[in-house]
Amino acid sequence: MKLTLELPPPALHDLINIETGLFYPLKGFMTSRDYHSVVDRMTLSNGSIWTIPITLDVSHDMFLKAADRSRLYFTYGGREIGVMKIEDCFRARQSDVHKVYGTEDLRHPGVGLEAARNEYRIGGATTLLDRRLMRRSLLPEKTRKIFRRRGWKTIAGFQTRNPIHNAHEYIQRACMERCDAIFINPTIGWKQPNDFSEQAIRAAYATMIRDFYPAHRVHFAFIKMPTRYAGPRDAVFHAILRRNLGCTHFVIGRDHGGVGGYYGHYEAHDLSKQLQSRGDLGIELLLFKEPYHCLSCGMVVTERTCGCDVKNRVLISGGKIRKTLSLGKKPNKILMRPEIAASIIRLGKKMFV
Repeated sequence: MKLTLELPPPALHDLINIETGLFYPLKGFMTSRDYHSVVDRMTLSNGSIWTIPITLDVSHDMFLKAADRSRLYFTYGGREIGVMKIEDCFRARQSDVHKVYGTEDLRHPGVGLEAARNEYRIGGATTLLDRRLMRRSLLPEKTRKIFRRRGWKTIAGFQTRNPIHNAHEYIQRACMERCDAIFINPTIGWKQPNDFSEQAIRAAYATMIRDFYPAHRVHFAFIKMPTRYAGPRDAVFHAILRRNLGCTHFVIGRDHGGVGGYYGHYEAHDLSKQLQSRGDLGIELLLFKEPYHCLSCGMVVTERTCGCDVKNRVLISGGKIRKTLSLGKKPNKILMRPEIAASIIRLGKKMFV
């Protein structure tokens, strides 16, 4: 009799991303050897830089059964969709949470998500049997083909989970000055409540690309995976994925991958430099300081380009923008273009998850 496991959506997304090559060089859910290496040293056991554990958690009962089996079959919605060659059964350590997230505070959404998982893990190479599940997935083979067809040699990847505001516009335009094109690649999948929805992000960027950007130098596509909010580790993880998608450059900004003040503003910059000194990531990192609006200059700047008194700074706060939009009002135009705000407000309650 087959040993079967019904996958929850986050694990299904991971399985698909392994199959497509988005999570290259992973061939399956991590074994204990790779898992502990990533947690402790931020490399796979072969020395490749990798910062986020990708594991399959199971119940204690399933854990015991798997110890005597060579295969674990995956179902989703009651339909068989994949299989794992069981190579390892192990337990995650409580201390691992702090190593990955820098905190054990259950109010941290990534920690809360991890706390809800079982400590029992099964690792091994996987195969997706139902390839129809890849239809809406982001395929590295496809994005690389698109970049080649358009003749782009240098592509800057831009990770986001929010609609575009003026600080993001500043960075994206700088990327287009530096590279042939920009790949705007928002994350969809599990998010914490009150994050912006897929519809809001799509509507905002559709307006921006249609009305303001040179569309022939922009590629836009969603990446489907859980948002882990792991701060500096997440930033490097995001860069690795964009390398796999064909980007030559990747933007890491202020508090990249962070949430709720758990990380220093530029911890992600520091970790990126540290890991780059240990090995080649295969992608050039563009480390941006926080853009803000200077009342004296009358434009968006950063501390690298503006010498005016700090009292003239207006921070472009995503939280403030979210709150204003939730009231059905347009944020000040120095924070977000009115046209972008209007496209989001039209969605009403659908603007948030």
